[in-house]
Amino acid sequence: MKPRLKKTLLVLLAGALLAGSFFLQRSLNQDRDRLGLTRVQPLENAPPVLAFTTVALGGFRGLISNALWIRANELQEQDKFFEMAQLADWITKLEPHFVQVWLVQAWNMAYNISVKFKDFSDRWRWVQRGIELLRDQGLRYNPNETLIYRELAWFFQHKMGQNLDDANMYYKQQWANAMAEVFDKKTPNLDELINPQTDDQKRRARLLREKYKMDPAFMKEVDQRHGPLEWRLPEAHAIYWASVGLKKAQENPDKVKPEDLITLRRVIYQSMLLSFQRGRLVANPLAQAFEFGPNLAIIPKVSAAYEQAAEEDAPNRDHILRAHRNFLKDAVYFLYEHNRIADAAYWFKYLGQKYPDKTLIDGNTNSFPGRVTLDQYALSRIQEDVSETSRDRVKSAIEGLIVRSYMSLILDEDERAAGYKAMAQKLWAAYMSKIGKEGEARIGLPPVAETDREILRRMLDPKEEILPAEGRALLRTRLNLPPEEPAATPPSAPASTAGPATNAPPS
Repeated sequence: MKPRLKKTLLVLLAGALLAGSFFLQRSLNQDRDRLGLTRVQPLENAPPVLAFTTVALGGFRGLISNALWIRANELQEQDKFFEMAQLADWITKLEPHFVQVWLVQAWNMAYNISVKFKDFSDRWRWVQRGIELLRDQGLRYNPNETLIYRELAWFFQHKMGQNLDDANMYYKQQWANAMAEVFDKKTPNLDELINPQTDDQKRRARLLREKYKMDPAFMKEVDQRHGPLEWRLPEAHAIYWASVGLKKAQENPDKVKPEDLITLRRVIYQSMLLSFQRGRLVANPLAQAFEFGPNLAIIPKVSAAYEQAAEEDAPNRDHILRAHRNFLKDAVYFLYEHNRIADAAYWFKYLGQKYPDKTLIDGNTNSFPGRVTLDQYALSRIQEDVSETSRDRVKSAIEGLIVRSYMSLILDEDERAAGYKAMAQKLWAAYMSKIGKEGEARIGLPPVAETDREILRRMLDPKEEILPAEGRALLRTRLNLPPEEPAATPPSAPASTAGPATNAPPS
């Protein structure tokens, strides 16, 4: 073969191979992008160091990040947390689009590292770092990844909202303090943050958007769809971030797995359940802190969320419906407890229609909806730990309900106070009916009014030390009673002029 022809054929072969590699590389890039192995698009708005590492190192980024990950695990086992955190930062810079890197490192900070510290403030610092890693950095480079939204929502729902960590109340208090700065230490008003008018409102709106990465307009949408929510508590933020994840999923349906959508919806209705149970802040002037109260206003929306979840998640339908039934039972009791009898009756009827073949009272096979009344069901909840024929235990339960009634009155919970009084009266009537006329002389109970007077006397008596002075003053104000009389000053002994001291009282 002539040299010129040979060179020509080699050039043509090289061209054909280059063209083939071009089409093959494009196919490989598409597969890599679809599988999430690496991202072929350049980073947008990335800092110089991150842009450099993702471009200059090329395929070696994966090898380097693996080595750093192994070293980070070794440092964690040696309790060298700060060095480990630095390596985690490097790993996320090497693999900014690898979602599992963000998830694992954030979980490590919020869960594994935080519990290594005894001081609650140290724990909170690491929980914050885990949240910030996902919210401030992970979502910046992966704004459409539903897994990051799910994990961020889970941190609010589980780590901060649940009580598995003994520092959970400290987390809630710190978060409430942070949100108090956003909402000007008052009940959240989203409208003034959506359209701020004053300099202070503009400052707080900017704080919400820039530091906490939250959109007040979308917060209002979430509140209207799932609320009203208490935005100073973590459950509301769990619902918010899960809702943002669902919105992103709708905008990018091709990149979302069905199970991820189910998980996001699960976070929402589970957090709504927590909001129903304790999603209202109640100021306690006696303890100079806040307590939790049920959010009864969202009962219809929680019920609807459960029913929607049961339709969309067929494999777990039975579990979801069981949780829904338990929720309805609690809703009936909570409404009854707050003396909202008409609402309680409505949901009691709905419970019977929705689950007609299920028992309401554990251990009683005849307690189907329709066979027991609303009063019987509510009393059964009180009597779960009280024997119907144990005079002492029933008496103790009645006294406890009366005490809780007065404590609710101090906290301006008038409906709940009235509900406790009504339940005490009905428990007394049920017990007296059970023992009959022949048992009244032997194991009968005094009238509730008499017990009420005794409980109130003890609560207002400074010598009993049941309530501090502020509590007694608040209770007297709520009951329109005169102020407490000041304690009498004991007479002082006259100055002696001579002779030994004696123990005889002054004449």
